[in-house]
Amino acid sequence: MVARLVVVEGLDGAGKNTLTTALVGELTDRGVSVGRLAFPRYGTLHADLAADALHGGQAGAADSPHAMALLFALDRHAALGELGDLISSHDVVLLDRYVASNAAYTAARLGPGRQDEVLRWIGELEFDRLGLPTPDLQILLDTPVALAAERAGSRETADPGRTRDRYERDAALQAATGEIYRRLAATGWRSPWQVLGVDPDVRRLADLVAGH
Repeated sequence: MVARLVVVEGLDGAGKNTLTTALVGELTDRGVSVGRLAFPRYGTLHADLAADALHGGQAGAADSPHAMALLFALDRHAALGELGDLISSHDVVLLDRYVASNAAYTAARLGPGRQDEVLRWIGELEFDRLGLPTPDLQILLDTPVALAAERAGSRETADPGRTRDRYERDAALQAATGEIYRRLAATGWRSPWQVLGVDPDVRRLADLVAGH
């Protein structure tokens, strides 16, 4: 058995976790076995170093887009065994964020003049050099920036321990990242993409995710 690897991408507060949870429920009800993993994997070494940096720690590592990109890439590389186990034992594996997230945020930070360079670098680093599996489908939850920011702010208010990090607080970065995501989807970066608006039809999407 080799699972279909499907990624849900989008801005902070886009609703990725909500959509992924709904998809798991719908697919499970249909008798489809579903594995699930979210990146960054907070509670593990590289993800926690990245989170600490984005909250002002690690000697200013967050000032370097490339340093942050490497931490997020190494977090995924460290999950290769877990990811492989999920792929070999389920019909579908759903990922909340994956390589395209790194590509979109890093390219947005570096600006228009270096976007092509960084998109190529991230793809070659994570897929080609680190050996991460290529998704069968990447889903962009294209939530408006203002709505995503509102949701992220509400989440922070509801959970005092969940303070927004440097990326989440930066409205200009979120807007630029959204533009890069749309570019990745339009060009079919690394695999097929599906772009969704707010409140997508979960039943119809489940058909697509399951390969029907």
